[in-house]
Amino acid sequence: MVGFVMATIILFVLMFYWHRSYREHEARIQRLPIRIHVNGIRGKSTVTRLVAGVLREGGYETVAKTTGSAARIIYADGNEEPIKRRGAPTIVEQIEIVRQYVTPTTEALVIECMAVNPIYQKVSQEQIVKGNITVITNVREDHQDVMGETLEEIADSLANTIPHGGLLIVAEEREHLRDRLQKIATARGSDFLYADPEWVTDEDLAGFQYLSFKENLAIGLAIAKILDIPQDVAIKGMQRAIPDIGVVFVQQATIKDKEIVWAPLFAVNDRESTIMGVEALRPYHKADAARIGVLNNRYDRAVRAVQFAEIAARDLKLDYYITFGAYEEQVTEKMVEIGTPRERIINLGFSKNPTLEQILDQVVALTNGDQALLIGMVNIHTPQAELLMEFFHHLKEEKLASTTLVADFGHVPESVRRRRYLISHLLRSRAETSNV
Repeated sequence: MVGFVMATIILFVLMFYWHRSYREHEARIQRLPIRIHVNGIRGKSTVTRLVAGVLREGGYETVAKTTGSAARIIYADGNEEPIKRRGAPTIVEQIEIVRQYVTPTTEALVIECMAVNPIYQKVSQEQIVKGNITVITNVREDHQDVMGETLEEIADSLANTIPHGGLLIVAEEREHLRDRLQKIATARGSDFLYADPEWVTDEDLAGFQYLSFKENLAIGLAIAKILDIPQDVAIKGMQRAIPDIGVVFVQQATIKDKEIVWAPLFAVNDRESTIMGVEALRPYHKADAARIGVLNNRYDRAVRAVQFAEIAARDLKLDYYITFGAYEEQVTEKMVEIGTPRERIINLGFSKNPTLEQILDQVVALTNGDQALLIGMVNIHTPQAELLMEFFHHLKEEKLASTTLVADFGHVPESVRRRRYLISHLLRSRAETSNV
């Protein structure tokens, strides 16, 4: 009997503590005029950083939090630190983030959706983040075990984070999927805005030290449009934002009077993203540059080696291909079978075990003009790829100075501050009216 009473008391204490904690969280969230919930399949961490950069540069005191490659809290001055967890990550973590880092002066919260399961996505939006602006970066085939087998089903799963009486911003390029998401937003009383990549120029892309996608930058510009932040200010804010740990840095090196542009797309692991990644590199090289793909294959990834050989031969149409690692004969045979001329495939993997100098000499020899684009693909770890990565890593370390990014709120004119307040007040009023 005593044990039962003690257990009951402990249960009531825990319930009281949780109830009080949640009410405090609710009060903190509702004080925030701008709450942006970033969802989608690809690019969430990067978009979270870009949007936060736009808001900071526009004069908003902004806190942001990413979840992807490495969870980070991003402070109002643009600097950041890793999030230390004691256990496995859960969506309840978002409550603690708000408690620790959102202050009475914070005006905007940009937070990456942690949930994959549609039920948890719904709870994350409606009970925790309560975003009045939701971003859906794109709809891709991933997490199909919980999100659905088709793109339409995956879109419906992502739609669980669409607010009631708020705004949905979507960068998905497929019109029928955009229409599907727009209908759901309309049914929830939310406005819809398509982040059109046509808003972004090649010159805008070239201003980033890492590989950027127009779709991601367009989301930042969409936020700028609704908050009346000038486009040049928004672009500057995105360029100043610290990139996610998983981004691809595009580097240049001059080797024997040839400029080599290095783009390590090793982390890209599907056909659609590979094609998009190669296409996104166009602003970073000259139109007549020799385009060379490095097919880097590990011994334990035989199926993937053949899959990427088919992607390279059917979809990429580069000028030359260099094979690294294993399965060189199988990859070469598959590409020739599809139609790639044998003389455009150079084997420099385990069949040759070349030095770094031999690899670079071969790249220079394939560079007919004064520039070549060298694209790393398929896998990361082989001795040959690591030689290249180490070479360019040292160049990057020499070039990148460690700088502290500090948001300058003083540069925002008083007229913009007043207009900003009115827009923020409107978002808050819509959220309160909709009981979000």
